[in-house]
Amino acid sequence: MNPEILRRLRERAAGCCEYCWLPTGGHALPFQVDHIIAKQHGGADNLDNFAYACVHCNCYKGPNVAGIDPDTNMVVRLYHPRLDRWTDHFRWSGPLILPVSAIGRATVRTLNMNDPESVMLRESLEQERNRR
Repeated sequence: MNPEILRRLRERAAGCCEYCWLPTGGHALPFQVDHIIAKQHGGADNLDNFAYACVHCNCYKGPNVAGIDPDTNMVVRLYHPRLDRWTDHFRWSGPLILPVSAIGRATVRTLNMNDPESVMLRESLEQERNRR
């Protein structure tokens, strides 16, 4: 990855995963560049199609552009960091990411955003921030 593109991507994301908002350094593994629309689905190799993602979110998202809404069992597109506003689809409840739309529900489920390790990590980071 071009270092300048990576710098711009990290800056645009304010140093956080664009899906779960985990801050850089909150995870032992380096963050990755996600193709929001995978190349196999016609996605471009440019900044507008890149998202800064933690390893967890990027691995679960993979090339997916849609998921199943667990409330309706319908196929729904996933959250798109360039088109969507995070707060239109998710809200916080402590360390849990709660979906507030079909897109949010499909994304939380597909990216496994509330798996126990992720929740524990977010809780630990919040406790660390509160100690400062």
